Amino acid sequence: MFNSLSLKSEYRCFDGTVAYYTHHSDSCNCDLNFAVYLPPLAQSQPVPVLYYLSGLTCNEENFITKAGAQRYAAELGIMLVAPDTSPRNTGIPGEDETWDLGSGAGFYINATEKPWSEHYQMYSYITQELPQLIKDNFSVKPEKQSILGHSMGGHGALICALKNPQQYQSVSAFAPIAAPMNCPWGNKSFTAYLGSARQKWAEYDATELIKQTQLNSTILIDQGTADQFYEQKQLLPENFQQACQQVGQDLNLRWQTGYDHSYFTISTFIKDHMQHHAVYLNK
Repeated sequence: MFNSLSLKSEYRCFDGTVAYYTHHSDSCNCDLNFAVYLPPLAQSQPVPVLYYLSGLTCNEENFITKAGAQRYAAELGIMLVAPDTSPRNTGIPGEDETWDLGSGAGFYINATEKPWSEHYQMYSYITQELPQLIKDNFSVKPEKQSILGHSMGGHGALICALKNPQQYQSVSAFAPIAAPMNCPWGNKSFTAYLGSARQKWAEYDATELIKQTQLNSTILIDQGTADQFYEQKQLLPENFQQACQQVGQDLNLRWQTGYDHSYFTISTFIKDHMQHHAVYLNK
């Protein structure tokens, strides 16, 4: 293990290991945390990696403790990596004032506006620094990576895959913020992090990106019909669906009757998502 990583804690789980790490991030110029699950197969050979991006207010613990994905990761021989959702304790004024901007709300983009730009470089962290860190410190197949996420993290997973189609074998999302340029959450965060120029916003909007880049894999999205944020027009999956139809992108948008925005929904359908990614990761 390289000295750049500091192990905080680890636990036995389905004959594999859950571990929490902290390290200094060069991208974000601060310390960041992430969690991993190493399946039993990792003890004997390199394994593929599935990155999970969490939503607003979450950190590296939510998915690992609530989703129940380790059981399926153990069976499928896939490593799970769950990073935090933003820099923290940077000293930026207002960083902790609201739940949908600043701490816990990095939106997986590279901020260009001060004071956020000094630390809020989560896109570079997720797509470049963290994969290199995983490659350097764990027995993985670096050419076998996939990504999924929830809500803000679903937005992050989609844009990371669409902006790096050669890097990720597959992508899926639970209730993603699919058209952030056209919803209140996106307008607030993009204005703060990127400024008022909407052409910059389009670089981090999945509904806009899909019009330029299509994937060879099927995109899987689960959206609950009782999701309060869907009802508030924060998610806009139909916008993304329409854009996919226009360019011929294969999309499996599943409407889950009665399900909401919580981890109860994620834990119900996480097996399907794990199996979806295993098709591409274990080819």
